[in-house]
Amino acid sequence: MLNQSIEHTNNQLKSVADKLNNNFDIGVIVFLLVKSRWFIVLSFILSFGLAFLYLRYSQTVYESRAVVQIYDQNKANEILQLNQINSNDNVLAEAIEQIRSKVFLKRVVEKLDIVTSYYNQGIFKNYELYNGSSFQVKVNVKNHALYGKKIYIRFNSNLKSGTLELEKGGAVFHFQTGSWLKNSDFDINVFLNPGQSNEVIRENINSNNEMFFVVSSVDAVTADLQSKIEVRLLNEYARTLLIKVKDVNSFKTTDLVNAITEEFLIYDVERKSESSRNILKFIDGQLDNVYNDLKSSESDLQRFKKEKNMTGKEDALMASKMMRYSNLEDQMLKVEMEEKIIGEIQTSIAKNKNIDIYQLISLMNGTEYENLIKDITGAIQKLLVEKENLLYAVTPNSENIKQINYQIENQKKLLIESLDAVRLKYKTQYRNLLEKASQYKVSGGQTPEDEVEFSRLNRLYTISEKYYTMLLEKKTEFSISKAGFVSQNIILERALGNGAILSPSKKNAILIAFLSAFLFSVGLVFFRYIFHDKIYSLSDITKYSSGNVALLGLVPRFDRDIPVSQLIVDKNPMSLISESFRTIRANLQFINNDPGPKVISVTSTISGEGKTFVAINIAGILAFTDKKAIIIDLDMRKPKIHKGFGVSNNKGMSTILTGTTSVDECINPSSMENLKFITAGPIPPNPSELILNKKLDDLIAYLKEHFDYVIIDNAPIGLVTDGLATIQAADYPIYVFRSGYSKRMFTQIIDRLRNENNLKNLSIILNDIDISKKVYSYNYGYGYGYGYGYGSGNGYYTDDDGKKTKLFKRKK
Repeated sequence: MLNQSIEHTNNQLKSVADKLNNNFDIGVIVFLLVKSRWFIVLSFILSFGLAFLYLRYSQTVYESRAVVQIYDQNKANEILQLNQINSNDNVLAEAIEQIRSKVFLKRVVEKLDIVTSYYNQGIFKNYELYNGSSFQVKVNVKNHALYGKKIYIRFNSNLKSGTLELEKGGAVFHFQTGSWLKNSDFDINVFLNPGQSNEVIRENINSNNEMFFVVSSVDAVTADLQSKIEVRLLNEYARTLLIKVKDVNSFKTTDLVNAITEEFLIYDVERKSESSRNILKFIDGQLDNVYNDLKSSESDLQRFKKEKNMTGKEDALMASKMMRYSNLEDQMLKVEMEEKIIGEIQTSIAKNKNIDIYQLISLMNGTEYENLIKDITGAIQKLLVEKENLLYAVTPNSENIKQINYQIENQKKLLIESLDAVRLKYKTQYRNLLEKASQYKVSGGQTPEDEVEFSRLNRLYTISEKYYTMLLEKKTEFSISKAGFVSQNIILERALGNGAILSPSKKNAILIAFLSAFLFSVGLVFFRYIFHDKIYSLSDITKYSSGNVALLGLVPRFDRDIPVSQLIVDKNPMSLISESFRTIRANLQFINNDPGPKVISVTSTISGEGKTFVAINIAGILAFTDKKAIIIDLDMRKPKIHKGFGVSNNKGMSTILTGTTSVDECINPSSMENLKFITAGPIPPNPSELILNKKLDDLIAYLKEHFDYVIIDNAPIGLVTDGLATIQAADYPIYVFRSGYSKRMFTQIIDRLRNENNLKNLSIILNDIDISKKVYSYNYGYGYGYGYGYGSGNGYYTDDDGKKTKLFKRKK
């Protein structure tokens, strides 16, 4: 059994490979297509039915779009040549992200006030009413758990009152139209839509089954809007952006897109002028402080002059002297600082002879005397670089390194000497400045302390005055800049009318339905073709068998119920099936035409292929020719002959072969004069041993003496080998296949019988052919000697219901 299973699997795989490679049969494809026609029709009906339901009951989504051109330029900043502190190289990318941002979209939501949504409840889907709602509400939610909940509303007949129901089966509240209803969870005011008349409102409320509204938080509506908006670059060179919004209400999509474009222009101006506003705010704050400081310093200066009795002329003279004296003090401080730096450097060198040369050079950079020692520091730097490079190749104790260290020390000494000279120069310059400063001491009633105080007060006043003047200038500049911030962006295309339907798309739904049904049909036919392993025609037998098989004939399908006797050639001799058995009778002569009685042995691969039906009717058609025929049932495991003729099975072949009864006792007559039969008899425990007994040969020899034809109905040879001996000894060994029932792998048994058992005269009968399938009938193989032998000669046969039909027309 395991070997048979493995062999069956290998045969299946080989069959699939052959079909896909070089045995692609268009006839089989057409046949399977016709055979699957009802499944294909059903798939198309289901696909288009689902498409209809999808189009009918799915939520319609609309889309509106607008086009904005981005232009970023501030003319006032160009005129004043202010720094563009808010400029951006990629203005388009910045604009896209701004429009998508929740900060901006929240402004749009608050502007349109769409936190409350109004719906009309349908059977399969809900319809958002938007501004078409007959009522509107103002809600102050106290309990955030109410966000997103359905609140059903029902009006009384007078429209002046009604009820609110939280969800289905929830709390119920009674309200008065136009009045506030307050509780611990929310405050609500329900009022009628002022844009609709009472008649229209009444009609809408009465026509709708259920109405409800949903209150959402601003953040939730903003997030929902962010998921519905699409902003993308339309044309980089034209600097245009495409803004699209999707929603279930066509009017709402239009309002959303237009609100987004208009709000973006306002938002753009506010954002760009924000820096100028902040600067002006800072300047205003500083002006107050500086003004107070200026006023205070001016008062202190005037008070000092008054106390010292300083006239205008003395004031000017002292201010001039103080300015010159202040300049000298600054120079003296600078010279003193430079001299101290040089002194510290010399002290460091003296204390630490291993001072870092790089640190020394860095200390001298930026000083006035840097140019004086520039050559020395340059030489030191060059030597240090050379030393660093040599250290990669030699050790620190090498002669080359020592020589460079010696040169660095020499340059270092030269540097110290140069610093001594520079320090001496600074000391001389300091003494000269000190002597010059002593000449500016004021004689008269002013003491040196008065001069210092006057200088301090005058300096504070001058600084405050300059700072105040500068702030006034900057305030004027940034005020002009702020006035220059006018949105340069242009709305090139606004959303007009209702939004376009985005989904469901009727065209796409029909296309998908068609493709789905088509692909299912192709897949079904392909699947059936891949696993198509049945025999339907004689060409299938010749294709899948290795040798040249003798094709004895075809037996068409009997459209009506086969009688219990299974003998039908005597019921309607002019029927198509009777003609087919006449053809088989005629073709037997081509196999063996020797005179004398003949043995016909009939078998098949498995039960159900019609071997008993074929054997009985061959015997019947032979009996029509005045030939004596007898049928013996050797299928002792599953006997059927007794059922076909309606007799008991108490005696038969099993009792004859065991010697219990004689042959003559078991011969039974039939309804036809020249047709006799022997049943199988009681089922024996050892049917194979009985068949292989020599008594069977004697029995056949005895029957050949009394009958012209001995027809043997064997057991299926594909299941048991009981009938192999009689098939080998028969004059006409016949193998029966059933169209649409027998598998292609069964043809391998024919090859084994011909090759291994030397049955060269084995012939084939294909049973139960449905010749009404004209599409596939060309494959039945009429060219193999199968022609109808019509005895009547009038060109007509009678079909099963008694009508006369032209045979040629049916064959075509």
